[in-house]
Amino acid sequence: MLAPMSDNVVYEVSGGLATVTLNRPDAMNALDTALKEALRDALREAAGDPAVRAVLLTGNGRAFCVGQDLKEHVEELRRSGGGALDTVREHYNPITLAIASMPKPVVAGVNGVAAGAGAGFAFAADYRVVADTASFNTSFAGVALTADSGVSWTLPRLVGPGRAAELLLFPRSVKAREALELGIANRVVPADRLAAEAEDAARRLAEGPTVAYAALKESLAHGSSHSLAETLEKEAELQARAGASEDHKAAVEAFVAKEKPVYRGR
Repeated sequence: MLAPMSDNVVYEVSGGLATVTLNRPDAMNALDTALKEALRDALREAAGDPAVRAVLLTGNGRAFCVGQDLKEHVEELRRSGGGALDTVREHYNPITLAIASMPKPVVAGVNGVAAGAGAGFAFAADYRVVADTASFNTSFAGVALTADSGVSWTLPRLVGPGRAAELLLFPRSVKAREALELGIANRVVPADRLAAEAEDAARRLAEGPTVAYAALKESLAHGSSHSLAETLEKEAELQARAGASEDHKAAVEAFVAKEKPVYRGR
């Protein structure tokens, strides 16, 4: 199924994989209101669709997403002042939460520049495949703003609190190879292979044990802010859920029979 959520976001579902493509290439996928609303709605659609078992988030053109459309932002500042930042609660927060909390893995295929909220959306994904020509930039302080889109939560978990503070206080372009060294990128691939490699990673996850992946996401999020004892209890709860899944039974039977398991996502 291929359908535009709007002119600015293309949403496609194939074989359990939902591909969400930001589609304002002439504006480097800058986030105007129409794009933010379409992206939020597409991610919610993917999160709630039981036929979708993994999500690939990527961009069309030479940028992944350069963050807020500053031309629109300037007009909104002139019109309503501080009300221009209502978009954080209305758009950026639900987009980030959808990426980070949906019960299925999200792969970011970072095809170019990811800046500001665009970087934040990539950081919120579970796995980042990055073109060797791509880069990341927190950028917020460069326009006298603080972090949003969860960057103050996700970035320290990727690179450590000290390096996160540096990248936020002194925003700069972090090239793909450095991003790999820092732990921002999981894989760096040639730019002309980005689409294929990102789709391959996402499709492998779409064909995997969805219940187990959902439990892993929940466990990682819980463990980052709870004690060892609390995390052990959460692991026991989630292991019981995964152990009761059809996919676990199929995996064990396949192992005993020395066959490759076929997962159904339930």
